[in-house]
Amino acid sequence: RERVRAMFYHAYEHYLESAFPYDELRPLTCDGQDTWGSFSLTLIDALDTLLILGNVSEFQRVVNVLQEGVDFDIDVNASVFETNIRVVGGLLSAHLLSKKAGVEVEVGWPCSGPLLRMAEEAARKLLPAFQTPTGMPYGTVNLLHGVNPGETPVTCTAGIGTFIVEFATLSHLTGDPVFEDVARKALKALWKNRSDIGLVGNHIDVITAKWVAQDAGIGAGVDSYFEYLVKGAILLQDKELMSMFLEYNKAIKNYTKFDDWYLWVQMYKGTVSMPVFQSLEAYWPGLQSLIGDVDNAMRTFLNYYTVWKQFGGLPEFYNIPQGYTVDKREGYPLRPELIESAMYLYRATRDPTLLELGRDAVESIEKISKVDCGFATIKDLRDHRLDNRMESFFLAETVKYLYLLFDPDNFIHNDGSVFDVVITPYGECVLNAGGYVFNTEAHPVDPAALHCCRKRKEEQWEVEDLMREFYSLKKNKKITLKRASDRGEGESAKDPEDTPSEKGGEKRNARKNSHSLLSCPSQSFNSKLAVLGQVFLDNT
Repeated sequence: RERVRAMFYHAYEHYLESAFPYDELRPLTCDGQDTWGSFSLTLIDALDTLLILGNVSEFQRVVNVLQEGVDFDIDVNASVFETNIRVVGGLLSAHLLSKKAGVEVEVGWPCSGPLLRMAEEAARKLLPAFQTPTGMPYGTVNLLHGVNPGETPVTCTAGIGTFIVEFATLSHLTGDPVFEDVARKALKALWKNRSDIGLVGNHIDVITAKWVAQDAGIGAGVDSYFEYLVKGAILLQDKELMSMFLEYNKAIKNYTKFDDWYLWVQMYKGTVSMPVFQSLEAYWPGLQSLIGDVDNAMRTFLNYYTVWKQFGGLPEFYNIPQGYTVDKREGYPLRPELIESAMYLYRATRDPTLLELGRDAVESIEKISKVDCGFATIKDLRDHRLDNRMESFFLAETVKYLYLLFDPDNFIHNDGSVFDVVITPYGECVLNAGGYVFNTEAHPVDPAALHCCRKRKEEQWEVEDLMREFYSLKKNKKITLKRASDRGEGESAKDPEDTPSEKGGEKRNARKNSHSLLSCPSQSFNSKLAVLGQVFLDNT
């Protein structure tokens, strides 16, 4: 763990010294470059890692730097996918963790705050990409002018289906449903266009919904679509998203799985098109562990680990029958996916083999890619030549998952035994109880936060008026409001205890003992007040 911490600071300090305010560090020449926009991307991506390592003072400093220095009103063509997972995801995660990091939060947090406003501004810049006949977004958007007139309509599947985690979180926190709506529409468009045998291809035309690349698999171009069906289902407690994933999972097992490897097949026929393992596929065992399929996950993980041991890293492509790298795909850009799966599986099994992978990763990265100014992408795993690039995901994901693998007591692993109660304008709200959902750039989202902020402001006034009327009529009667279960509505009415009454002391004690209330998801007020028939009428 301490070696991982030292790795982080070696890379981070050289980024600040040599590359800031550019997006990324170039470790061989000790300078910086803009890659995905011009957002000081490594700083946004590394922000929550700082807190996970326990560095609250630097977290606070960076929050101030970002507020002053990042501007999204720029004439830059940005990847819709990358901007979402790295910038929107990084800002949302930092926003939700800022109180824990000792930042002075504004009144109304987590439903408002400077980082939330920045995340919302960045996400709004992406919305024009979703204005297509199918609801599936373009892959690139100009942050100032929207979609360029000559923009290609061909987008990869992951670039369409990797928004629900960030966009639903934004909608729940800001009260604007547009983000969740466009993310859901895009997910459902992919589902609608799956093949008769239940598979999706790699690239699709977002205007005509015709598949341009018809290779089906779990790796590059598709990967995080499947990941977000599962994580979206967990975050939003959404059965529909989970059932979509489970249907895909059946087709993937039927057509692409061979001896615990996953190949690429033709999406309509199911015939093998590429007997190749891609390093990006190594997230799959971690995803399987999230749905409880730990035995299959472990077997596939061990296959992938043999490739790691062969090369000291995962080549981008690995030919399974030949047992060797694929031409022009021999590099390892310090990707996190195998380490991510090890972290999830270690939480599930405590199998020491997983710690050995972690140690091997630390050894490899230090031995092969460490240079004076940081850590360099490995251009070729056969001869260990390096490339002059350190991707921002190295600090956002690779180092974070390694650290969490070796730090069982980290607050991220909280099992719900401790939590914070926060007073918001909409009532009490439980935060930091664990159960964090990582976006595909390893930015943790606290699922409880989605229940803190009412979606529709007018409902707040409706609740307040009704409750005033209710208590003026019922002052002397004991009323119990039972919480009804209603999926996905992030609303909560004021508890009856919040209303002044003659028995204030008793009510305060009742609240102290009512932990069960805190563990309920908060519900739309209509469903709560409509329990057991007509709550308002006692003379029927």
